[in-house]
Amino acid sequence: MAVDQARETTGQPSRPAAVKSADRTVELLEALASSDRRLTLTELHHELSYPKSSLYMLLQTLVARGWVEVEPASGTYGIGVRALLVGTSYLDHDPVVQVAIRVMEHVRREVNETVHLARLDAGDVVYLASRESEHHLRVVSRVGRRLPAHSTSLGKALLAERPAAEVDALLPEKMTPLTPNTVVDRAALHEQLAKFRAAGYAHEREENTPGLGCFAVALPYRNPVIDAISCSVPLGRLDADHENQVVTALVEGAKTITELLRQFGR
Repeated sequence: MAVDQARETTGQPSRPAAVKSADRTVELLEALASSDRRLTLTELHHELSYPKSSLYMLLQTLVARGWVEVEPASGTYGIGVRALLVGTSYLDHDPVVQVAIRVMEHVRREVNETVHLARLDAGDVVYLASRESEHHLRVVSRVGRRLPAHSTSLGKALLAERPAAEVDALLPEKMTPLTPNTVVDRAALHEQLAKFRAAGYAHEREENTPGLGCFAVALPYRNPVIDAISCSVPLGRLDADHENQVVTALVEGAKTITELLRQFGR
């Protein structure tokens, strides 16, 4: 079947014909989840262009099921606790997370810097786990955080595993700079990815966060590669010796995670 033959860049089957009601439900939940504040019915109507009566009934159904919360005084809607429970279940049942966090803890102890696990989702990376440094000055990244792949070492490590045409298909037509150092020129990014591919790891300095350097290694337990681990270091602690220590620990950690996952049949 065509659905079996076509694959998305994440390696999942291509999207089948949408069921309208299911599609609207997911789009509504994603709109609420991506907003930094609660939204009114009118705001959701303008954003999603659904008939207002249908949108209202859908919201009431989701409120009753705990997927959406409503603030009675303002009549605004936000994502509900049920979404948190399902998201937590995703992490609890993902074998990659369960294997990786044990190795990440070892890497964290070895270099005493914050270590992350993230997964490629279209043109972004989503943070799945984190082990924090014991330093007073350290990086804290929220699980579930989404960042552009082009601006992060995690994303660069994963993009470097893909052909140029696939990278171009994943990235937005116009890449947004997060800092003055973010590489947003497509040719420059491809040149950068080629160097990372040859080196076996990716890195960035202040492309995503001022004052921070980050290194990442992909986890090639499957093809195409979708996961990577990284280490974030404040530039004040990042000399040549520490950089070598971090890169070595990440490369060994990624190798261990990959071997364990392959043993488990991943």
